[in-house]
Amino acid sequence: MSDVINTSAAPAAIGPYSQAMKVGNFIFTSGQLPLSPSTGEMPQSIQEQTKQSLLNVKTILESAGVSMKQVVKTTVFLSDLANFAPMNEVYSSFFEEPFPARSCFEVARLPKDALVEIEVVATSET
Repeated sequence: MSDVINTSAAPAAIGPYSQAMKVGNFIFTSGQLPLSPSTGEMPQSIQEQTKQSLLNVKTILESAGVSMKQVVKTTVFLSDLANFAPMNEVYSSFFEEPFPARSCFEVARLPKDALVEIEVVATSET
């Protein structure tokens, strides 16, 4: 059995998908673009885009009753791997040891021409 997780405090889905789903003790977020939930706009720099994507993830998780400390896996999609180091600098400020597992990929293009998109898997166990 699964539950839909949806919050107006994060950007609405731009397609036929949910912001997140809870299945058992796991929460799976959809990829979060760096869109401001209040304006729908996207910052320009990779640092600000990473921050906004992770703030969106954090908001969705909090609406499900979990924190960033409960993230067990992340996937980061970058439009250019040359942005890895500045993305990683901001990314590291959202997590603490033990860090979640992570995959990072360069992709040909992201929706709305974003520089980054981030999805996570979290557990509701503490």
